[in-house]
Amino acid sequence: MADVHDKQTRSYNMSQIKGKNTKPEILVRKFLFSKGFRFRIHDIHLPGKPDIVLPKYKTVIFVHGCFWHGHEGCKYFVVPKTRTEWWLNKINGNKKNDNKTKTLLEAAGWHIITIFACKLKKANLVATYQNLIALLVSK
Repeated sequence: MADVHDKQTRSYNMSQIKGKNTKPEILVRKFLFSKGFRFRIHDIHLPGKPDIVLPKYKTVIFVHGCFWHGHEGCKYFVVPKTRTEWWLNKINGNKKNDNKTKTLLEAAGWHIITIFACKLKKANLVATYQNLIALLVSK
């Protein structure tokens, strides 16, 4: 099956996808800040450069895109019909890196919270926020 966009349009679309300061990430940061939590972002001294670092709680938060991190069972994770093998290698590589990062952080004594972007949609937002606060105060 051919791509629905020409090469130039596809290239432009892909170049607009950000790795840092994404909308889901900013949603979580604004929520945490409004609840009095203070944090650092994208700490280069920690494995995987976590999206949010809460040193007081020895906790890091990763906000993952469902597609890019292969969120199993999620309607937003659909394997592309073009270049399928390349995409699966890319996504599986991301998952492998996620697991390696998690192992290194846990070995260093950090607690890890992973939030997938689908959990920040309106239908799940309140429950996600409540769960996040519960996880943080239980540390």
